[in-house]
Amino acid sequence: MMVASMGKWMLYTTEGAAAISLHKHHLPSASSSDSINPMLAGLSFRTAMCSPCFMCEEKICIQRRRGQRKRKKAAGAWQHSIVMEASKDLSGKTVAVVGLGASGRAAVKLALARGADAVVALDSNPSSLKLEQDPLFEGYDLSRVRTELGPHQRDSLLNASQLVLSPGIPLTQPDVAAAIQHGVPALSELGFAAAALPKCVKVAAVTGTNGKSTVTTFAGQLLKHAGVRTFVGGNLGTPLSEGVLQCLAFPPNDPPFHATVVEVSSYQMELPGSFHPKVGVILNLTPDHLERHKTMEAYGMMKCRLFAHMDSSDVCIIPHSDALLRKLAFKSGSQGTRAWLGGLPGVQLDKEVQRAIVVEPTSGREARLYLTGLQAVGTHNAHNAGTAALIVLALDMGVEADDIQAAIPYLQPPPHRMEVVCSDDRGVLWVNDSKATNVDATYTGVKGVRGRKAVVLLGGLAKVWPGDGSLGFTRLVEVLQPHRAVVLFGAAGESIEKELQSAGVSIPCQRAANLADAVSLARTLAQPGDTVLLSPACASFDEFQNFEHRGRVFADLAKVTL
Repeated sequence: MMVASMGKWMLYTTEGAAAISLHKHHLPSASSSDSINPMLAGLSFRTAMCSPCFMCEEKICIQRRRGQRKRKKAAGAWQHSIVMEASKDLSGKTVAVVGLGASGRAAVKLALARGADAVVALDSNPSSLKLEQDPLFEGYDLSRVRTELGPHQRDSLLNASQLVLSPGIPLTQPDVAAAIQHGVPALSELGFAAAALPKCVKVAAVTGTNGKSTVTTFAGQLLKHAGVRTFVGGNLGTPLSEGVLQCLAFPPNDPPFHATVVEVSSYQMELPGSFHPKVGVILNLTPDHLERHKTMEAYGMMKCRLFAHMDSSDVCIIPHSDALLRKLAFKSGSQGTRAWLGGLPGVQLDKEVQRAIVVEPTSGREARLYLTGLQAVGTHNAHNAGTAALIVLALDMGVEADDIQAAIPYLQPPPHRMEVVCSDDRGVLWVNDSKATNVDATYTGVKGVRGRKAVVLLGGLAKVWPGDGSLGFTRLVEVLQPHRAVVLFGAAGESIEKELQSAGVSIPCQRAANLADAVSLARTLAQPGDTVLLSPACASFDEFQNFEHRGRVFADLAKVTL
């Protein structure tokens, strides 16, 4: 039975577990559930109070039962029911998904939604959670899924119609390499998802060694603030496959979002397929991931694959001052229109980092922005905001300069990227930059602290600098000198201290065994009005699960005396 409430309808799954608001005009008939959009087939209707419209407004109102497991089950059942009429372009195919992290599991769901006859889900970790036991897969047809954990069965890959590789899976993995040599088509999860994204959704893709998560987040926030329904994800948070799953619940010409901003890693660009963003950005290129890419040129060329399918109506954005990236972008063969970071057309900031001029190259549209209202810590975040503004103009979503200016004070970086944790009773500002896992990211973070002296926490598992075999910390001396002190911790603490001292650092350097001791020591070194900055320039795996775990522990320790 369908009963209208205040001009809207409420849709419930057949389990009665989820509810979605719709305005009446999205339904061809108000008298019969048989005449609803076939994309919503299998859902029943109930009356409910007025709530945001599923089709018209950005947020979806989903009422779920209490309890985490029940919420997950309801969400899975709802999503499965609404995509059952989606395009079945993988009908008759067997898809092998290698790597069952977040992106791999999302790819499995998408393969099922696209009608794959069989999905083989593989992970070399024997303790990974089987999909058949994962509550997020309740409601999916798991009779079409086979999970293989531990050493791969090569035949599972050789007999597949399509390989989908998670970012952590190198092409040199023997079973993967054998399947590709055998002729099995292979895509990254990003490329696999992009193939099913509606053509009317405009895509901005952001890559680079450092800063890509923040720029992606800022661009998404600017679009949403202007009222543009936007998906933000990729290598940052939500895999693109999850966004495409949302689209499959709708007609291809009426998706739930009109713009997508994705963070893209070099690993995802190894097999991008036909991935074709409207706007592509490479923020910077400094040594990282060379254990996989081997040379800086190979690393840069992988980044520049972002531009490969772009034409003159698309915008390729690179740093004006980076000669290597300019050369590699030219070698990529892209026909995209160039824009510059640090030049025009593109985005240029004044010396005080308070104003930005943004010029979009294909239309000549301009935005002159004041950045003084930006709340995010660090001068580099002013550059990130300017880059995000350029992306938004280049996407051509109808967002005006005034819309962007109005959103500047509300921009918030993602967690663990120069994130203000707290200010203690002495006025000491505690800042979490745990995402800074290399020297260049830490250089940017420390340089961005102005008007305060900082106690900087460095340490963890350091990466060897290519060429001279050092850890590369001598580069930090220049930006550390004006500050209060350095605290070294973790596996590389002693080696970092030696490099800094040999390079002539003049501020105090003290060592601690672990992060907890480092925070205690920093508390004694910081003077009223200082900043304590965790910007480790190292990986976290000597003490933590990942940089997020390290950042959460730091935040808890910082707040302990509040």
